[in-house]
Amino acid sequence: MPDYRGADESRKYAFPFPYIIYRGETLKIDRESIRGLLFKTDRLKLDFSLNGSVPVDSSKNKARQGMPNLDPTFEIGPSLEVLMAENKEKGYKVSFNFPGRAVFSTDLLHVIHQGWTFSPCLNLDVFERGTRRGWNLGMGFGLVFGDQTFHDYYYRVDQAYATPARPAYSATGGYGGLQLSASLGKDFNKFRLNLFARADLLNGAVFSDSPLVKTSISILAGFSISYFFWESQTLVEAEK
Repeated sequence: MPDYRGADESRKYAFPFPYIIYRGETLKIDRESIRGLLFKTDRLKLDFSLNGSVPVDSSKNKARQGMPNLDPTFEIGPSLEVLMAENKEKGYKVSFNFPGRAVFSTDLLHVIHQGWTFSPCLNLDVFERGTRRGWNLGMGFGLVFGDQTFHDYYYRVDQAYATPARPAYSATGGYGGLQLSASLGKDFNKFRLNLFARADLLNGAVFSDSPLVKTSISILAGFSISYFFWESQTLVEAEK
């Protein structure tokens, strides 16, 4: 994944972590997110969602040489889903999602509020019917918006860190780019394979003229392999 959206340097990561699926009345945890159901009708669903980013060591990023490191962030806030079309027999679902989140950075000793984001997204989910362990394809087309504080966290250059090649810069709030995402997953007995990719297109973003933006296209891609070593005797159908 890139060091940050707009960075021309990227890192490879391996994250071993516990993989939990829990589908209760209110709290739901799966491969996509952790969600707390707040309100639901046939067409509308309101829950909370989480997101985050990895830390950045500025000494390893040419654009940020001499600048402070970026702490990892986590995001939390409500998300409204509007169901546009669904056919469980044919195996597809189209929905709009409207997540708004508060952003926080942390060095594990302190937590600092770093602004707000809003990321409306059109989602298409295609799934194999008739089997609990079928193929699942998900695609997303979304816009990203952030306030000035959020954009400054990644793209601001204070005068103290300005150089001839990196002039001082302060971002503004507003449009933060287009996101295209896709994922493909399948269960194989005790294993699950999931492939995913996301492209961030920053043309027209309000911070695109920051000296820290080195490319207008950022690509994140990877895969996960999960091993299920235990599951409950009572299973429920996953919501698609």
